[in-house]
Amino acid sequence: MTVENGKVVSFHYTLTNAQGDVLDQSQDQPMPYLHGAGNIIPGLEKELTGKKVGDKLTVKVPAAEAYGEYHEQLVNDVPREAFQGVDQIEPGMQFQANTPEGVQVITVKAVNGDQVTVDANHPLAGQDLNFDVEIVDVRDATEEESAHGHVHGAGGHHH
Repeated sequence: MTVENGKVVSFHYTLTNAQGDVLDQSQDQPMPYLHGAGNIIPGLEKELTGKKVGDKLTVKVPAAEAYGEYHEQLVNDVPREAFQGVDQIEPGMQFQANTPEGVQVITVKAVNGDQVTVDANHPLAGQDLNFDVEIVDVRDATEEESAHGHVHGAGGHHH
C-alpha cells in the first residue's frame, strides 16, 4: 500500500535545521497523520506521496513549503499590561495569543521597560528544514477520520 490521499501514514522522523541541529523528533511512537488533509507541512507531505512502508528518505523542505518566510511585520511592541497575570516576562518565553486568524504562538523577543517586543512568526519561519523519515505504517483512513480530516489517536478525540 502506498502513501496517497485518504491514507493514514505513521512515520518516525528527525527534524534538523540547515546547521544540522536536531529541532524535533518522534519519540517512542511514530507520528500518524491523514495524507492529503494538510495535517503536516506541505513540502513534507508532497515528498511522502507514493512511498511505502519501510521506505527511508531525507527530505529537504524550503522555508516557503515549511512554516513560511520570516515576516518582519509580525514583530511588534505591545504594552507590558497586555500580559496580565504574568509576573516575569523574559525573552524566549512563548504565549498563545488569540488573533482573528485563530490561536497564534508569539515569542517574546525583548523587554524594555513597559514595552514588550513580541514576534508572531512561527519559531521555524524562514528556516529550511531537513527531515529524516522512516515510514512504518500505511492504512486506509476510517470514514470518521476522512470526514474529520485528521487521525483519531488511541487517546480519544482531540479537537
